[in-house]
Amino acid sequence: MARSRALISTAHGTHRQAFGPTEWGLLAFVAGVWGSSFLLIAIGLDDFAPGVVTFGRILFGMLGLAVVPAARAPIEREDWPKVALVGLTWMAVPLSLFPIAELYVDSSVAGMINGSVPLFAAVFASALLLMAPGRRQAIGLAVGFLGVVAISVPSLRGADASPLGVGLLLVAVVLYGLAANLAVPLQQKYGGLPVIWWAQISALVMTAPYGLASVPASDFGWASLLAVMVLGFLGTGWAFVAMTNLMGRAGAARGTVAIYVTPVVAIGLGVVFRDETVAGLALLGMVLVLAGAWSTSRAEA
Repeated sequence: MARSRALISTAHGTHRQAFGPTEWGLLAFVAGVWGSSFLLIAIGLDDFAPGVVTFGRILFGMLGLAVVPAARAPIEREDWPKVALVGLTWMAVPLSLFPIAELYVDSSVAGMINGSVPLFAAVFASALLLMAPGRRQAIGLAVGFLGVVAISVPSLRGADASPLGVGLLLVAVVLYGLAANLAVPLQQKYGGLPVIWWAQISALVMTAPYGLASVPASDFGWASLLAVMVLGFLGTGWAFVAMTNLMGRAGAARGTVAIYVTPVVAIGLGVVFRDETVAGLALLGMVLVLAGAWSTSRAEA
């Protein structure tokens, strides 16, 4: 497969057929882990300043992957800038912006805006590949996002949504969409583990000054520490690897559809562990999300 030497580039997925057990398994794992991320961020912010949460989750993610020898496989020198750019656009900047934004907006607002990542991933993919998504994929992306909105609407009544917080979230999700495309050719060349591990090291260097500067504004709490550790080990470590492998197989636009399913997981966790009730509109949204994910997962035309 020809490789682009351009710093910003992407590629088609290696598996352009309909999702099989591997793709659905990766999607389910990502959705399951990331469905709890907003709650874990909120718990981390109870005691830690945003910079500590960001640096901590990247640190624990990197440490969790470091125990696997395959994660430390070398990256060719010519690809170092690309991996560093993934670390910047997928980790350092967005993971810094989300905790800050959640100081100004409610988690329901953050979840809804985060649901637009597949749309931005599709826009970048179309621009870089000079090819629009197939009809079924385009319909699936649109239906899935409508589902995310429907799930979020019942929680938006009275929710805080300052322009600053919304703006920070929009910057983050645009960068997520770009990073998803950047990761595809790197995964196809090296595999998800080394790409994410080296990108995390780059992101650690980038966020270290911010994290250290935030220490004086932080308190210590065991619950917050445990939340950041879990957020890092699973959410910033293995879920990033799974998502990278999924995007390498399915492409950026189809792979990121896993994000549509995260609100469904979050609602399920709330019902099981917090006895929360589910509004009728949210139930409709869950159906739309699953329908959109199914349509997007079909074979590319």
